[in-house]
Amino acid sequence: MEFTFLGTSAGTPTKSRNVTGLALTHGRPKHWYLIDCGEGTQHQLLRTRHSVMQLQAIFITHIHGDHTFGLPGLLTSASMLGRTQPLFLIAPRPVKTFVEAAIGNSDSSLSFELRFVDSEADGFHWEDEALAVAATPLSHRVSCRAFALTEKKLERQLLRDKLDADGIEAGPAWGRLQQGHDVILDDGRLVRCEDYTRIARKPRKVIVAGDNDRPELLREACSDIDVLVHEATYTQAVSDRVGPWPQHSSAAQVARFADAAGVPNLVLTHFSSRYQFSPNAYPHIGEIESEARGLYRGNLFLARDFASYGLGKDLILRLIEDPTP
Repeated sequence: MEFTFLGTSAGTPTKSRNVTGLALTHGRPKHWYLIDCGEGTQHQLLRTRHSVMQLQAIFITHIHGDHTFGLPGLLTSASMLGRTQPLFLIAPRPVKTFVEAAIGNSDSSLSFELRFVDSEADGFHWEDEALAVAATPLSHRVSCRAFALTEKKLERQLLRDKLDADGIEAGPAWGRLQQGHDVILDDGRLVRCEDYTRIARKPRKVIVAGDNDRPELLREACSDIDVLVHEATYTQAVSDRVGPWPQHSSAAQVARFADAAGVPNLVLTHFSSRYQFSPNAYPHIGEIESEARGLYRGNLFLARDFASYGLGKDLILRLIEDPTP
C-alpha cells in the first residue's frame, strides 16, 4: 500500500507546494485512487507514474476549492485522452453540482460515465476488489469527512499439515484454496477454503482526513488503524492568534491526539502557505515538526509534494521516494 502527496499546501499554492491531493495505490500494478483534487492536480500527476486512465475512484473530503478546483480539468482531460471506463466520484453532494455546472457551462463533455456516490449518506460504505472505504464526519466550516481505507483480499497460507493428513494432494486444488475458493475434488469431496487456509496478518488500514479542528472525532475510527494522514495547518501559537473561525488543527492538537490514541504512523499535511522549507526561511516548516515531535512518540512524517510512502505488511510506514534535492 503506497501513497504519494500531490499537494500539501492549505488554501493557496506556493512556489514549491500545490494545494491538496493524494494518490493511493493498492491492488493491481497500475490501480490507484485519488483523495482530494485541488487546482493543478492534473499537472502534478504529470510528474508521477499515475495515469488518469487507471484511476479507479476519486474521494473528496469537502467542497472547499483547495480540495476540488482541479476536478473539472482532470475529468475533461481524461475524456480527451480517450478514457471510456466508468469512474467513481465519492464526495459530498455539492461537489456533484459543482462538477456538473463546470462541465455543462464550458461546452465540455465526458467520454465515460461518472458514477457519483454521496459520501454523506447514512451508512455510507464503498468498496471494490481491493479496498473497503468508510467515512467519519469531521468538524469544519462545511460538511467534511475522513476516509478510512482498508485492504481486502489478504493472501492466504495453506495449512499443509492438515491437507496432507486429510489426503488432499498438492496440485491445482491447493492453488484454488490459496486463492480463496472452495474446491470439489475428483472423489467428490467438498474442500472448504476456510478449513484449509489461514490469513496470517490483519488488513492494513489508512485514514486520510479532510480539514478538521477536532481530531478527537476520529478516536473510534483510529482504534485499529496503521496510518493517520491529518492536517496540521499551523503551530498552536499561530492557531491561537488566528482564532477558531478557520476551523483547522494545529500540530500540537493532532500530535497530542495521535499519541493518546496509539496511532503508530502519523503523516502531517495541509500546511499554511506561510510555512516554508528553505533553510533560512521564516516561518519554517520545522516549527510544525518540532511541536509535533514534542507530543507524539510514534513514527512521524511531514508530507512534501511528490514524497511517496509505503506501508509494508509489517505495518511500518517508510519513505520510499524523497523529493528533497
